Amino acid sequence: MESAIPDHLRTERTRTRRIPDDYAPPFPSYVARFKPAVNRVIMAYFGVQFETEPPSARKALDWLTLRFEATDGPTHWDQARFVDEAGYTNIVSVGYWDDHAKFTRWFPDTRATWTRENAAMARLGRYAEVLSPGVEGCETLFSSLDCPEGVAVLADAMSTDIQEHAYWGGMRDRIPKSQTDALTPAGAPTYLRDGPTIRVIPAENICLIRSGQDWSDTDSDERAMYVNDVEPVLREGMMFLRDSGNDVGCYVNRYMVVLDGGGKAQDKSYGMSWWKSLAALERWAESHPTHVAIFGAAMRYLMKLGPAAKLRLYHEVTVARADEQFFEYFQCHDRTGMLKSVKLD
Repeated sequence: MESAIPDHLRTERTRTRRIPDDYAPPFPSYVARFKPAVNRVIMAYFGVQFETEPPSARKALDWLTLRFEATDGPTHWDQARFVDEAGYTNIVSVGYWDDHAKFTRWFPDTRATWTRENAAMARLGRYAEVLSPGVEGCETLFSSLDCPEGVAVLADAMSTDIQEHAYWGGMRDRIPKSQTDALTPAGAPTYLRDGPTIRVIPAENICLIRSGQDWSDTDSDERAMYVNDVEPVLREGMMFLRDSGNDVGCYVNRYMVVLDGGGKAQDKSYGMSWWKSLAALERWAESHPTHVAIFGAAMRYLMKLGPAAKLRLYHEVTVARADEQFFEYFQCHDRTGMLKSVKLD
């Protein structure tokens, strides 16, 4: 069994883990391993938003696909759909890079079109939400080795069984920076307005989680167990965070269905949340009734099926400095993304 933190990022701890050195988790889990030369990753969420889908939505998404396929575009990207708390449909394309120089060359021209006036993309809200953290501020966790998702697709390999999981606090213990840093938030978001474009100026140590589930390989009995016993509980928790998350430190939550290349829904979903801090996410996960119910449903499922379970679970968690964050919104409603974190004039 190995540590979730790779050898080249391990240092003498000044902050203790929540487990003793001889802790043995009850089931195996794995983390993505990036090459030591990778010191930064980029997670860029590009969204379109509408009440009734106009023809310009497909034009905008096709244009973004061409940009993704252009020189210096992302190594991996995926797409998902969700309905937000205002009843608007959003389609989000997420690009991942492990080369910051490439992203820096690619992004300015993309931004100049995506969050500005453009006749071909009329009647759409559009937004760009970008994190570019050092790898010391990130962690991943997977229930299986065979299907990496999100940022883990960029990784060089997966670990063997890791120790820091299946206990409250494991998420923090897997973040390399937490060995010496409390990851405490500082400041509050503000904003700048340029006509219909609003840029949110972030605070220190905001937290992003993408937490997903893939039931595409489940057989009929297991699928029924997930769909009937687990997913409704998960959905209830996701809707709580979407509609009332500010009460527990969650700026915004999106419960998304992953789309294939033709825009068809797959048997995959994920929750994606912006949090005021890692500590706020931890408090919700450990003690709020909605997450306690999610955790309980998932544990009953996994304990009943054991190693035979075909459901695949994963997440990626990032704590980012203010200078590693970028949020910009064009003609979006005021409850979109990080716009919820500021009081607009």
